Amino acid sequence: MSAFADISATAGSTGNRVTNAIAMASRRTGVDFSYLLGQAKIESSLNPTARAATSSASGLYQFIDQSWLAVVDKHGGEYGLGWAADAISRGSNGRYYVADPELRQQILDLRQHPETASVMAAEHAADNKAYLEERLGRDAEPVDLYLAHFLGVGGASKFLSVHDRAPQASAASLFPAAARANRSIFYDREGNARSFSEIRDRFAAKLQKSSDGLGGPTQYVDAALPAGAKTVQPADYVRIETQRLSQQPDVTVVPQPQTARLAYLMLATLGR
Repeated sequence: MSAFADISATAGSTGNRVTNAIAMASRRTGVDFSYLLGQAKIESSLNPTARAATSSASGLYQFIDQSWLAVVDKHGGEYGLGWAADAISRGSNGRYYVADPELRQQILDLRQHPETASVMAAEHAADNKAYLEERLGRDAEPVDLYLAHFLGVGGASKFLSVHDRAPQASAASLFPAAARANRSIFYDREGNARSFSEIRDRFAAKLQKSSDGLGGPTQYVDAALPAGAKTVQPADYVRIETQRLSQQPDVTVVPQPQTARLAYLMLATLGR
């Protein structure tokens, strides 16, 4: 069995496909694999089709509509998604939109494609890392990236700046709205306000627990790459997905959402 056939067979398992997608995104962007894996488990339990009941959040990393359009607008062109990035505009109110409703839905549906969701989450994390490090004057650790996911990068910068100066100070007074919405994070069971250090340490433990026992990048990631390749290219995602879908019956007879998304990815990467 060839190396590519080996990865294709393995990718038939949703779990393996997801971890391979995250591993490729980590290798492509340099963002820590354990962080990306832990975040995905916290957000969706590694379910690429997960949907939130109370918001527009969807997919492996639970991007809401606006956050997804923003990251695809910024980074889509780097991964063969220029067709999507070109369709996204930003209004005077700062919100992102797509004029064609059908095309907008196709772009949003990519959140449920593990390879695309993983690499967009990694690029978003890399952007947050650069922002935090510039303002904090130190390396941003995985837990700091998760705080940026939780509080927004601006809120995380504010949180971590105070944390680094006064780790034992109460965090709720500086983030009253977040504390009201997330009482169990900012207060203990007795109603005592948690310190910046306590909150950060609890997030770090949660992230660590989520990534423990799930393993690291599998051998199939390297097996998927062309001989001598040092970086994962957008076409690698397409190649794996093409092989996976080719093993499914009747995919060329009855159009399915996953084959439509794949067609966009294939067309976008033909010239690479």
